Amino acid sequence: MNARPFDPTILPAGLRDLDLEPLAATFGTPLFVYDEQNLRARARDYVQQFGAGNVAYAGKAFLCGAMVRLVEDEGLHLDVATGGELSVALGAGFPPERLVFHGNNKSDDELTAARDAGVGRVVADSFDELDRLERIGCAGDVLVRVTPGVEAHTHEFIETGTDTSKFGFTVSTGAPTMPSLVSSRPQRCASAGSTLTSAPRSSASTRTRRRPRWSADSRTTASARPVRRSPS
Repeated sequence: MNARPFDPTILPAGLRDLDLEPLAATFGTPLFVYDEQNLRARARDYVQQFGAGNVAYAGKAFLCGAMVRLVEDEGLHLDVATGGELSVALGAGFPPERLVFHGNNKSDDELTAARDAGVGRVVADSFDELDRLERIGCAGDVLVRVTPGVEAHTHEFIETGTDTSKFGFTVSTGAPTMPSLVSSRPQRCASAGSTLTSAPRSSASTRTRRRPRWSADSRTTASARPVRRSPS
């Protein structure tokens, strides 16, 4: 099978004229080369549109000490999904109150490490995790991961927002609208890792906003303690 010619126009301007062979000879392979100015410009665009408190860089995309420091410089939150990513972030000096601990398979040890480090937000993926957070404790806010039930028009292996997804609390079941799961903080909504248009994210936003208007005294405040669910 013949490989297609590489199209350099897909690269950020700062990378198009680089001679990668000397870089590979100097640093070895595999080698990841990023355009720092392009990364910073994109981060600032997001902050300008949504506000620094509402933007988190997903560490699973790429994480090292230098990337952590760039995210901190630009005022973003940092989303980590494993104990390893948490360790890298803390080791690079990232403020723990601006960390968002995400992931559907957190161990008790990882939740304990997040609590002890003072992680600002933990995103719960299941009732089991909520129970464990209640037992272990949490230093910051607890959010719930909401699966909106939308088609993201991307590869099925990275679609996480459909009703058949194994992740989070599905809108169609009504779980995210239970008074015990309605936090004083925004919920986290997941649709897919990579999409070709913004339509799926817009649809997901609309669906997750359609929830009952619970009175203030029926809500469980997530601040400084886990979200609790009502007794069955």
